[in-house]
Amino acid sequence: MRCANILGTTFHCYGREKVPVDKPIIYVANHQSMFDIVAIIWFLRHTHPKFVSKIELGKGIPSVSYNLRHGGSVLIDRKDPKQALPVIRTLGQYIQKHNRSAVIFPEGTRSKNGTPKKFAENGVKMLCKFAPEAYVVPLTINNSWKIFRYGMFPNGLGSRITLEVHDPIKVSEVEFSALFEQTEKSVVSAIK
Repeated sequence: MRCANILGTTFHCYGREKVPVDKPIIYVANHQSMFDIVAIIWFLRHTHPKFVSKIELGKGIPSVSYNLRHGGSVLIDRKDPKQALPVIRTLGQYIQKHNRSAVIFPEGTRSKNGTPKKFAENGVKMLCKFAPEAYVVPLTINNSWKIFRYGMFPNGLGSRITLEVHDPIKVSEVEFSALFEQTEKSVVSAIK
């Protein structure tokens, strides 16, 4: 993040005080670039975030791949739903037991221009099912796509990346369909 400051990129997080303390958390966020992950790790580090990530990221990226494989995150094969759901279930059980947090990007892939894709519910549903005491925290990420708007080089200049934490929703207090709809609406409505 600090290296990106050289390019005039700034990072801001709003609403961190809304995140429940010592409770399992499921962050549901839109996905715009690799900088989403870095910003979430830094600004929400007090909740020890673990990621639901595609299996391809488990190899070949120095420090990132190692952290995904050994830091408690889970790697899923998006082409094999039968493999993905049990792995996500394990993460749900982990955050329930240890009061940690899971981060899931239900769009499934990054948005190259900031326009959100339709959210898929299966991963979120599995986390909610196996972490019934968790709070779903909608999280909107803005402008991180602008760093890579020209590809990996040159990087975009002067991006103002923001994370907006929305009001948490207790999983056990709301029917899943209403929870998912409210979460998607909160995330998407704050994208600028």
